[in-house]
Amino acid sequence: MSRPAAGRRRVRHNPLVPLVPPVPPAPGDPSAPLYVAARPELTGGRRIGVLLSHGFTGSPASMRPWGEHLATLGYGVSVPLLPGHGTTWRELNTLRWQDWYGAVAAAFDALRAEHDAVVVGGLSMGGALVLRLAADRDADLAGVMVVNPALATQRLDVKLLPVLKHLVPSFPAIAGDIKRPGVSENGYDRTPLKAVHSMMRAWPALRADLPRITVPLLYFRSPEDHVVDAASEPLILGGVSSRDVTRVELPESYHVATLDNDAPTIFERSAAFVARVTADG
Repeated sequence: MSRPAAGRRRVRHNPLVPLVPPVPPAPGDPSAPLYVAARPELTGGRRIGVLLSHGFTGSPASMRPWGEHLATLGYGVSVPLLPGHGTTWRELNTLRWQDWYGAVAAAFDALRAEHDAVVVGGLSMGGALVLRLAADRDADLAGVMVVNPALATQRLDVKLLPVLKHLVPSFPAIAGDIKRPGVSENGYDRTPLKAVHSMMRAWPALRADLPRITVPLLYFRSPEDHVVDAASEPLILGGVSSRDVTRVELPESYHVATLDNDAPTIFERSAAFVARVTADG
């Protein structure tokens, strides 16, 4: 066997890393980002924006029906594709909380520049991301809407993540927790451990900053959720300083409630919330 030429190093391909860079979803794919321009003629002459963030290992597909419903009412809607999503779970494992938060913050800044008021919403990790945004930019938001947000867990095995993430690249999927038959959120079939550990490491600082949130909060919660347990709810509802807090239970839905049986409740209650918190210019 011949040796590599002098000065050249033999490069071995890691089978866990694709040779071809992952391709993001094309326009028209449910997992692609969604942007709909505001129609101020339907909202009293004011341009109202709504930013919606999907969750960890999910995609804009989980938020698209919600965003499209709000768009029919005249609201400008932005549903960004978070970095590392819509491609492969292996790519996601190279990204961290700062990357996802940066994408949400950038999408918010773009909406804020073009609209008179902006409301933000998120599912699961997306809920945590918009709560982080509210803690950092409270004065710039009109309100926050969260669906089964994750800021804590009762699972004891997460204490092993600092070690496990170096030994095992992924665990079984958390995506697809939907009660309604035949519905998919177009999420990954594996849960990348380095990425999920980064998300959980961001939780303590966010919990400590929840009192900085004073804007109105609309909180949706599925009592039967196989992804986010009961640990987050009391921390959020007891931690924010908002005086205007509404909790809505989603009894016929699992974790991805935005695509589940109670989705119409989310759409209707959120539309009324957006209209109310942006009514005063």
